[in-house]
Amino acid sequence: MKKSLIALLIAAPLAMSLSGCVIKINDDGIDHGFVGDSEDRTYKNRKRISKVQLGSSFMDLQEKLGVADFSETYKEGDDTVRVLYYRTQRKHKDGLTTKDECTYLHFINGKLIETGNGGEFSKTAKTKVN
Repeated sequence: MKKSLIALLIAAPLAMSLSGCVIKINDDGIDHGFVGDSEDRTYKNRKRISKVQLGSSFMDLQEKLGVADFSETYKEGDDTVRVLYYRTQRKHKDGLTTKDECTYLHFINGKLIETGNGGEFSKTAKTKVN
């Protein structure tokens, strides 16, 4: 009986210390993990970009879409060319965004002239706006 009591006195604190309690606070269903955030962002970008219209203004789309993942601005003759890249897919599991994971929006003189896969944009293939 004495051995049983000693065993119980040793086992009870050990059992209590091994059991754990996990508290999870659900922030209205918002996942704050890195992967969850990037997947949410890519989905939102795809959804917003699917609604853009050719001829839309640079300022209007930048306001609706927010800060681009990449951007380029350069002169071609008298024209100002701007290209914004927004992440819309995940190809690499490294956590970094690359242009081939983006959709580009190509503007000439502040008007959207085309969109496409970010990895396929080339400065040499230009479309002139009349």
